[in-house]
Amino acid sequence: MVISESNSKRCRIVVDAMGGDYAPRNIVIGACDAVKEKPDLQVILVGRKSDILKILSEEKLHFNNNNIVDASEVIEMGDSPTVSLKTKKNSSIVVGAELVRAKQAEAFVSAGNTGAMMSASTLIIGRIPGVGRPTIGAEIPNIHGICYLYDVGAGKDAKPVHLLEYAVMGTIYAKEIGGIENPSVGILSMGEEESKGNELTLAAYKLLKQSNMNFIGNVEGRDILTGDVDVVVCDGFVGNIILKFGESVPKLLKHLLQKTAEKSFIDKLKIGLLKGTLKKSLKALDYQEHGGVPLLGVNGVSIIGHGSSTPKAIKNMIFKANEIYNKGLIQKIEKTISQYSNVNN
Repeated sequence: MVISESNSKRCRIVVDAMGGDYAPRNIVIGACDAVKEKPDLQVILVGRKSDILKILSEEKLHFNNNNIVDASEVIEMGDSPTVSLKTKKNSSIVVGAELVRAKQAEAFVSAGNTGAMMSASTLIIGRIPGVGRPTIGAEIPNIHGICYLYDVGAGKDAKPVHLLEYAVMGTIYAKEIGGIENPSVGILSMGEEESKGNELTLAAYKLLKQSNMNFIGNVEGRDILTGDVDVVVCDGFVGNIILKFGESVPKLLKHLLQKTAEKSFIDKLKIGLLKGTLKKSLKALDYQEHGGVPLLGVNGVSIIGHGSSTPKAIKNMIFKANEIYNKGLIQKIEKTISQYSNVNN
């Protein structure tokens, strides 16, 4: 299938209709909601066409059938990412990534197998020239606004130059998407002093200190939530642990409130009165509001979502992909990263 050419203001967004715990229903509904809210979007659904058409019929949804690309295979959540890319050539993830590689689309969105999505984005779409390792970040609310943490799981056993790249890409994202004029950058370490840290952080410190970024030095774990730092970089192994720990906080708060409410009728009444306010306060922690996270460093917009994504989350993933494209992040990362291309690994 050949998708119509895109003009400079219109992003063609491929959506993996078969990716996620509630695919294809949630994905199809979310895609239709996105197009309904923003009719200028060009969304392309990739997956088993018969299944997609069935959902459209059952939900009485309107979608351009010319923008449905058939892909008969599905990479399941438990499948090996690298093996699946080789054995399931007609899967929705492989076909979707191929559309971006062939310049028939500018963005790819999936709530499917995270490892397969990262592998397809890196190996099929390809890396931006000069990027040694792509990165996934997390937007973590703190008392000053948002802290952008990189890397949270795209890789492990990072080299110092990778942390430098994370800082470059994270700074661009925080500026263009987060609206922060001159983002501050810190290295996650076990102390603020320059001499603190392991071999990785000590070497990365030297690289970042020599850069022209707004580098403020080492930061500690507490600074992610309470410190005045915009971008924090670390190895993906550490970042993923922090991310998973942070995702459990809302569940703990909910549990503690329920336990308190059980103690007395007065406590239950007080918490009930505060329920609406608490919900608004915790909205920043709701993944549905952000949709998904971009894999920065690949030569196309790649958004990876939660496996349990709701239609609202899918819609917001599509909106985020469109925003990243319109802000020209890929071109800005390529231009900036070239300044550091001679840094030795």
